[in-house]
Amino acid sequence: MTIRSILLAAVLFITLGFVTSCRDSRIHEKPEIGEVFEQNGIANGCFIIRDHTHEEVFLYNRERCLKRFSPASTFKIFNSLVALETAVAPDEQFIIKWDSIVRPRSEWNHDMTLREAFKVSNVPYYQALARKIGPDYMQHFLDTAQYGNRRMGGKLDEFWLNDTLQISADEQVGLMKRLYFDELPFSERSQRITRSIMLREDSSKHKVYYKTGTIGSKDSTLYWIVGFAENIVAVNEPEESMNKSGVRTYPYFFAMNFTVSNKENKDWGAIRINMLHELLRQMVFARK
Repeated sequence: MTIRSILLAAVLFITLGFVTSCRDSRIHEKPEIGEVFEQNGIANGCFIIRDHTHEEVFLYNRERCLKRFSPASTFKIFNSLVALETAVAPDEQFIIKWDSIVRPRSEWNHDMTLREAFKVSNVPYYQALARKIGPDYMQHFLDTAQYGNRRMGGKLDEFWLNDTLQISADEQVGLMKRLYFDELPFSERSQRITRSIMLREDSSKHKVYYKTGTIGSKDSTLYWIVGFAENIVAVNEPEESMNKSGVRTYPYFFAMNFTVSNKENKDWGAIRINMLHELLRQMVFARK
């Protein structure tokens, strides 16, 4: 059962009057999450995280967690999967040459591999990748993976940027869980490589994998961050245990988005990362 179906089932039970106590539910509203948004002056946002080990979901702003938005550059995760699966990109070192158009983000203005393009969120690279994939393969995988509303529209290199394709935070978390456990309709290799290019923080105690996304309109801007974290805990296993590493890894899957007015002149990209760090500190790395 996906998080989305669990949440919808919970809403249905409340509607029908079959209300259960909070201690009987695997879904928990966490006021501490809301405080992180409030401290940063964000009124329109949501966060959802799934603790896979304990089969629990913690969230802030349930209604928004179920609302679909444009995935923006978080779609680069899926775009990478499709490119690898179709062999358009043989591996993460696949180079697309710069088209010589000088863009404001100088880090985009050179030949680049898939791994490099993912790291700097190179939009022109991934637009070229989508054109190489073609509409038939792209639609096939949107359908088989059940990605959001699965809509492409008429522009193969813009549909994840122009509100045609939409996905909810809840669905993003389901996608991350399936990617982590090789459950998406892609080969193990394609999923493994995609996970590797998502890695952003790596230490002996934890690893964090994510992709950000940002898309603006005339009056406001939407910010995303989706991914998963691994809490690495030292353990004393019984002698007969098959785990000889001395550690156990506990995965968590998360998605956050928020919308802010363009009149608010703040470094929202940095704020987004800092908020994620604080939420993971509270809800993942502090847990044993």
